[in-house]
Amino acid sequence: MANMSHIVKRAGHKEPYDQKKVYASVYAACMSLRVQQQEAELIAEKVTGEINEIIADKSEVTSHQLFVEISSSLERLNPEAAFLYRTHMDVS
Repeated sequence: MANMSHIVKRAGHKEPYDQKKVYASVYAACMSLRVQQQEAELIAEKVTGEINEIIADKSEVTSHQLFVEISSSLERLNPEAAFLYRTHMDVS
């Protein structure tokens, strides 16, 4: 990713985009459903890839925009995991 995106958090500060956090949050939502580990990894990889494409040309994205995009992407792959992701959102 040539262009380094930053996430604007709710409190107003910025932090570098970290695809590992996207992957981990999607993976955790899948594993909460007791989805097979291999399937959880596949879903997390797909969602992370889609998010990387979406934000590749943006210098900043709000944490809310990122949340909506992850939810939407996950909804297409596993609606139950998307529900868990949305309802167990990180409060940082």
